[in-house]
Amino acid sequence: MFMDLKDDPRENRQRLGDERSSLVETLRDVRLTLEMKCAGLDAEAMARRAVPPSTMSLLGIVRHLADGERETFRNLMAGQGVPRLYCSPTNRDGDFDGAVADTQMVADAWAAWRSEVNFAERFVAEAPSLDITGNDSLNQHGSGGGDMSLREVLISMIHEYARHLGHVDILREQIDGRIGQ
Repeated sequence: MFMDLKDDPRENRQRLGDERSSLVETLRDVRLTLEMKCAGLDAEAMARRAVPPSTMSLLGIVRHLADGERETFRNLMAGQGVPRLYCSPTNRDGDFDGAVADTQMVADAWAAWRSEVNFAERFVAEAPSLDITGNDSLNQHGSGGGDMSLREVLISMIHEYARHLGHVDILREQIDGRIGQ
């Protein structure tokens, strides 16, 4: 266990909330889990690859989720049209491929992730309803090529984090044997 359950910030959430509160709190919890599972690791550990030939690393996952937050909330929902942080049409795995053991790179990845999470949190808090939509015409978010509601986006982001937190569990255990909530 990483910490006593009474000290776990994910255990003191609002219960029996409305739909928006429940979705926002669940997404907050999976984001916190990512931070908790990466806490205390140096750049070498953050960039350590899973198992050859995989390029997956904790740092790559942080970079991947930063790009995912950016693409989902800034581009799909807010329509900003900003470029991805790490990936490109010619390097679709730049988030993982470019993740190397560099202290500044790790700090920059966390700063980018936090910036995108902050934008997403503000966007969701200010949205008039979970029914607002963004157009996923290129089907990059699993819409089938059409509109997605903020509700669907929040569920999709929870799903994305849940998928990767399983990877994070395995990577952390490989690094130092730590398991936990």
